[in-house]
Amino acid sequence: MTLALLAALVGMLGYGIASVLQATGAARASGPAVLRHPAYVAGLALDGVAWLASLVAVRHLPLFVVQSLLAGSLGVTVLLARFFLGARLRRRDAWAVAVVGVALATVAGAAGDQSARLAPAGFTVAALGALLLTGLVTVALYRRGGSLPLATASGIAFSGAALCARALPNGGWRALATEPLAWAVVGFGVLGAIGYARSLERGAVGPATAVLWAMEVLVPGVIGVVVLNDAIRPGWALPALLAVAAVVAACTVLATTPPSRAPEAPRVR
Repeated sequence: MTLALLAALVGMLGYGIASVLQATGAARASGPAVLRHPAYVAGLALDGVAWLASLVAVRHLPLFVVQSLLAGSLGVTVLLARFFLGARLRRRDAWAVAVVGVALATVAGAAGDQSARLAPAGFTVAALGALLLTGLVTVALYRRGGSLPLATASGIAFSGAALCARALPNGGWRALATEPLAWAVVGFGVLGAIGYARSLERGAVGPATAVLWAMEVLVPGVIGVVVLNDAIRPGWALPALLAVAAVVAACTVLATTPPSRAPEAPRVR
């Protein structure tokens, strides 16, 4: 469990730092040049590391723990943006970061022993059906949908990726290549990335990010406990529930932080 907690923390820090790096690259380049800026490329690479770390974590920890820890990356981003991007840190933001810290410690403490039982019969079929439905919804919203519906669809897609990763049977890389749930993880991840990127085109990053993390904390957390036998330590159910709610509320506050600005520098085109 200790290694899994460390992996979840790596994911949280990775996502938080990656956002700052990508914002720095986007502020110092425009158009296609953004994709070649070293800071932006480093951010994408760190996103990949964070995602892989999160997959390790969901194999050994309850989903409500992992997803809540990953949502804490928003607090990391806000704090780093204060020092590296010149963002203004409001008093409410400082309180929200503190709430996230206490809530995440509570969530981690509430984690019980992870169930070794396989996912229930029919889970794979249900997951593939959900992947198809999510794909259809994402395609429909991509054309005319607003920012928040797109962020909601994206959050559900990323939730599907986490749930499928949690339900993967044990086996080597060769076994994973023929495992439908492994391909579902990739499919959900692609849909989530597309939906979130589109939601940022249609609206402000703050509300979209708040909706995204709310979905990513609540959907996998509930399904993990009800369907996949994720365990909560005896007597910790209420503290865990309140902590998860506090994470969602604090992330909503942090998502309204004023936009940050990277230090002035010539923009590359």
